This record gives sequence, structure tokens and C-alpha cells, in this order.
Amino acid sequence: MSTDLRIAIISRPDLPIGLLANTVAAISVGIGAKLPILGNLQLTDTEGRTIDISSNRPVPILQAGQEVLSELLLKALKTNEAAIVPFPAFARSLHSYADYEVAFPDKDLSIEPLDGLGLAGPEKWVRSLTGNLKLLR
Repeated sequence: MSTDLRIAIISRPDLPIGLLANTVAAISVGIGAKLPILGNLQLTDTEGRTIDISSNRPVPILQAGQEVLSELLLKALKTNEAAIVPFPAFARSLHSYADYEVAFPDKDLSIEPLDGLGLAGPEKWVRSLTGNLKLLR
């Protein structure tokens, strides 16, 4: 990944605040795992206390309805040069990752409702997908 790396997380604005926070957090973990360059760094203060950084780039949280989220996912999946992290709504009904792994192959992401989507990749690509979306407020 080059230095023009950009991140965007898109979520449904109608989710209750707790589910919204969970969606954004889970997507963020997925993006960070795929691209550790985004936060796998430490900084040390003047007193020698070392911390792990949260992110070395801005992480805008954008909003989109279900139809737009699905369209974005399908467009995004046409590239291999990015992190694409969807949060399908069915995942909320499962209580372990093992259950998610078992259920996932039986799902069709082109029709499965999404609560959110995370994208990280070349700036031009991310902007082309998200440039007309509003910040979540």
C-alpha cells in the first residue's frame, strides 16, 4: 500500500447508538488487522511511557442507507488492492465467531442487509466510492 492510503467507515445512521458503536469498532478491528501499517506503531512520551497509537490517519465515519451500503460493497469487491470489511446484519444474531464462520458461506452478500462497511485503500478509489456520502452526525 502506498502513502495515499485512505480509510472510510460507512454505517447505517438509523442504528441505535450501541449497535452503531459496535459496528464501527468491529469494522475498525478488521481494517487494522488487514492493514497493520495503520496503527502498528508506538510512541514514547518525555517520561518514557510508551503507548500503542490508535491510527496514523483520519477515520471518517460516514452514513448511508441499506441500499447504498449494498451497492458500495459490490462496487468495492471489484478490486483486490484494498481492505473491504462489511458488517452483515445477520452477525448480530450470532454469539461466536465460529458460528459466523459456519453461517457465512450460506449467505449472499448481494442481498444480505449490512449494518456497515469499512474501506481502506488508495485515496482515489475510496473517494470514488464515498465522495458523495455525508458524515455521520
